Order: sequence, then structure tokens, then C-alpha cells
Amino acid sequence: MALIDLHTHSTASDGSLFPSQLVALAAQNGLAALALTDHDTLDGLAEARTAGRVHGLEIIAGVELSVADGDRGVHILGLFLPDRPGRLADALAYLRERRHNRNRRILDKLREQGVPLDYDAVTALARGAVGRPHIAQALVAMGAVTSFKEAFTRYLGAHGRAYVPKDKLSLADAFSLLHAEGALTVLAHPYILGLAGPALAETVGRYRDAGLDAIEALYTEHSQAQTLEYLALARRFGLAVSGGSDFHGAAKPEVELGRGRGNLRVDITLLDILKARRARRSGPAGPAGQADSGEKGLDQPPLPV
Repeated sequence: MALIDLHTHSTASDGSLFPSQLVALAAQNGLAALALTDHDTLDGLAEARTAGRVHGLEIIAGVELSVADGDRGVHILGLFLPDRPGRLADALAYLRERRHNRNRRILDKLREQGVPLDYDAVTALARGAVGRPHIAQALVAMGAVTSFKEAFTRYLGAHGRAYVPKDKLSLADAFSLLHAEGALTVLAHPYILGLAGPALAETVGRYRDAGLDAIEALYTEHSQAQTLEYLALARRFGLAVSGGSDFHGAAKPEVELGRGRGNLRVDITLLDILKARRARRSGPAGPAGQADSGEKGLDQPPLPV
């Protein structure tokens, strides 16, 4: 069984490996394909594509967007991005500037509580987009907290003393931007919605109607019961199935690339299904390395192994 991983992060956002190192590790682990899906940035994709050619590994260009559905935060993956995204790149550049403003507001709040932290010290820890993980790392380095967990619990998490809400795209805008690039939209790690049963079904159905193409049923943190529920919802609403580890490297050392905590198995046949779904949405197209399979009759996702 050829395995793939369609949810990973590099130093372009909050991962610890450069894109080329991530691709090399995927090849070392025997993966057949890898999607780089950094948070709200496309900066690592060119390097990943180049490394993919070096290692003979299929690279799926992707992104993970932070999206607002009313008061609920949702993460949407976009898979099969083109070499030069247009509107999406512009939108992400705007969000990146807003993120810098948010980081400075967090540091202002920390300073008010007697924890002076210089923004240059934070940016020095980041090799890509700067975010809360880098602020947490700086807090640990200065001795203000003893761990990442304490940094988020005390200061940076949703109930922390220095928390500042993140600017996010609306669900409709996210779907529109990704579809305009010919990308496939995937509901990432649905367990974080905190929903099950009829409430989850209503939400997934509403997302499908708004433009959702697939659901990430196979994921590191999903229980077997959750996985089966998400697969059933995919069948019910005619969605494709995706899967990935959400690998970050040192930030989540217990999560192995392509295998999650050891039990994740995402078969390459899922990639064929996703390509066929994208072909039906966008038509045969695409930049080099993004060609669709054109296969039909692949609507039913397989059960997990």
C-alpha cells in the first residue's frame, strides 16, 4: 500500500523543517506523495516543488486557511494550487500584515503584565510567518514560562491573559478564493468543531452547499468512531475524503510524518479520488505537476485500513 500525507507544515509557517527537509523526510519515510499546507502562506511551495523533483516525490501545493464561520473558527485546506496564485496570494499578503499587527498587540498585553518581550526577539525565532508559537518559544527562552503549554494556558490561548483574536477570512471568501485558483477545498481535522451527530451533519451539509469538496476524515487525532462518522458524512453529502498527519516537526514531536501517532494510514487511492473530483470541478488543466487523473467512478471513499 503506497502511503501519502496531505496535511503538513514547514518553516514557512509553524513547522520546524524547511520545505526541502520536509520533502526529504517524506521520501525517506517511503511516502508516494506529500501536500505542503502551511498556515495562511504559500511561501514554502516553490522550494517544496523543487525538492520533490530531486527526490522523485509528487508534491501537492496546498495551504491551510484560518476561516471564520460566525463565532466558530474553522480550518480549510486548499489542495492543488497553481504555480502562481493570484487573488489568493493578495488576500494572504493582507492577512500577513494583519497578523503582524496582532503579534504586536499580544506583546503590548504581555508588557502590561510585566513580561517585556521584544518583537525582534520573536521574529528571530521564525524562519517564515511569525505567530503565537514563536511568541511562546520566546517566552520559554526568557524564562517567563517553563513550556509551550504553559505559555498558551497562561498567556496566548483563547482564555490567556494576552490573547488577541485572529483576523480570518469568511467561509464564503475562503471557498471563493480557493476555487478561483482551481483548488479543492477540504474541511481540516473536523474533530476540532466539537460537534457530532445531527449538529455535525447540519454543519457539514451547510459547508458542502457553500462549496466544500472534501473532508479530512483520516487524521492523527481522530478516534476510530470519529473517523467512521466522518466517512459516513462524506458518503451522505457526496464529499471526497482526504487525510494527513498535520506534521509540524519539533513543535509536535509525537506526530510522525505520514503516520501520525503511528496508526495513520492514508492510501494513495484517495489522491486519485481527489484529483478526479478536482477534474470535474475545474476541467482538465493545470500547471506542470498538477495534472488531473481524469478517472471516473471514484466517488465512494474507502474505509480506513
